[in-house]
Amino acid sequence: MSRNREVVECHPLLDEHGELLEPGWSRSLVQQYDRRKIKAPKWRIKEWDYYLVLGNDFAGAFTISDDGYIGLQSVSLLRFGESPWEHTETVLNAFPLGKLRLPPDSSSGVTGYSDRRLQMKFEAGNGKRHITCHFERFYEGKPFDCDIVLAQPEMDSMVIATPWDKKHAFYYNQKINCMRASGYMEFDGVRYEFDPKTDFGTLDWGRGVWTYDNTWFWGSGNADIDGAAFGFNLGYGFGNTSAASENVLFYNGRVHKLDDVTFHIPEGSYMDPWRFSSSDGRFEADFVPVLDRAAKLDFKLLVSDQHQVFGKMSGKAVLDDGTEIAFRDLMCFAEKVHNRY
Repeated sequence: MSRNREVVECHPLLDEHGELLEPGWSRSLVQQYDRRKIKAPKWRIKEWDYYLVLGNDFAGAFTISDDGYIGLQSVSLLRFGESPWEHTETVLNAFPLGKLRLPPDSSSGVTGYSDRRLQMKFEAGNGKRHITCHFERFYEGKPFDCDIVLAQPEMDSMVIATPWDKKHAFYYNQKINCMRASGYMEFDGVRYEFDPKTDFGTLDWGRGVWTYDNTWFWGSGNADIDGAAFGFNLGYGFGNTSAASENVLFYNGRVHKLDDVTFHIPEGSYMDPWRFSSSDGRFEADFVPVLDRAAKLDFKLLVSDQHQVFGKMSGKAVLDDGTEIAFRDLMCFAEKVHNRY
């Protein structure tokens, strides 16, 4: 089934009953999110900003989130060398219920969190995004620091508005790829410098009301191909996607829409090679894992089983005009996540 209902007119995201006015995908946040129009209880509202800044040898991931009855603020440092390693440190907050005041639009403003141990800020505007963080006692008593700038010239993004099969539940999400990264991360006496010629940042910006039990698949990557920024966003499992999927290619600042993409995950181990295929034949790739950032929580009512697998992808992608883009050993990630929360 083709998933090509593009939303182009600017209007409120929700109607007076708290339901989506127009399910579909768009190139920017043309549908305006307003938390006050949500009809679901506050503890069911989920809002987050997640940045991944990825190089060939290392990466950092940064999350500020308000998930209603719990807030989750986290930082990850990952290394992909001879001995792959990662550490994720998380601060949990009980019942933030909107107190973090995450912005209703991703294009400008400040998303921030601060306590005695963690100070983290995401600032957007003037064609760039600025990530700063100090995390005391990040790992083995040692602090983590970063100061990263992501360049965001005029460019398309991927936005999707999908309902869940439950009243007042919806998923509104934006992925911004291909933002060239500069700046640094610092931990345990080592400074990790990002190079905008080769390294990129991605934003996952989400607002919505989720159902309790969900499994989703998401993959994303970026690369410089002969001086042009190329990227992809692949995913499914996010509500009722009959109106639109979030599968897209990014090339030279423009989005190219794909139909369905399937993650062929090996049954034996997440670290075995994966394969990706598309219903329209426009995305075919092999994926060789390097590191599985696995996390599992079980607090009875709150359960999470996550596998965010980083690795190298090789394959082909076809743009809307038929141009074929070949890529090899593109550092990226693909994940499978099951949450009950």
